[in-house]
Amino acid sequence: MTTEVLTLSQLLSPSFPVGAFAYSNGLETAIHEGFITDAVSLQAWLETLLGSGSLRADAVLLNAAYGSGDPTIDASARAFASSSERLMETDLQGAAFCETVLAVWGHDLGRLCYPVAVGRIAVHLNLDVELATAMYLQASMSNLIAAAMRLVPLGQVDGQKTQTALKPICSEIAAQLRGATLEDLHNSAWMSDIVAMQHETQYSRVFRS
Repeated sequence: MTTEVLTLSQLLSPSFPVGAFAYSNGLETAIHEGFITDAVSLQAWLETLLGSGSLRADAVLLNAAYGSGDPTIDASARAFASSSERLMETDLQGAAFCETVLAVWGHDLGRLCYPVAVGRIAVHLNLDVELATAMYLQASMSNLIAAAMRLVPLGQVDGQKTQTALKPICSEIAAQLRGATLEDLHNSAWMSDIVAMQHETQYSRVFRS
C-alpha cells in the first residue's frame, strides 16, 4: 500500500508535467460572474462537481478504463466534454500524461483523455483503483482550489480548510464508483457546463479553461 500511495502521489503531483495549473475547468468564469466569492461558495461548487458534475464523470471514466481496454471509453470521454475548452483540457493533459508515463515507465498508452489515461496506467502498475480514484479526485480538487486562491482571492488557510472538508467526499465517491462502467456516466451540474462554455469567449482571462 505504501508503494501504491507513493506512485500515485508522483503520478498526480502538481510537479508531474501535465500543465494542470493552466486550467480552471470553467472556475474562472464562475468567479468572474460572482457565483464563487468565498470559501463557502467555493466548497459548495466543488461539492457539486464531485457529486454530480465533471469530477464525478472523470471518476467514472477512470474506473471504466481500469476495467476495460475498450477504445470507446476514450471516445465517450471526448464526446462527454461539455465545451471545446473542456475537451482541450482533458485531451492535452492526457497527452502530456501519456508522454511522461512512456518516458518514465515505458508503458505506451497512446493518446488518451486524462482520466482514461490515469485508469489505464493504474492497471499497468497494479495500483488499487479505489485509491487511484480518491487521489485523482483530491488532486483535481486541489488544482481548482489553487486556481480559486489566485482569483477570489482566497487565503491559503481557507484553501486548506476547503480541501480538508472535501476529502471525505473524495473517499466516498471512490468507494461508490469502484467497478463503474460507462453506464454510470452522467452529469447534472449544468451551471458548471454553462460557465465553461462562456469562458471560451471571456474577454480577459488567466486560465486556458
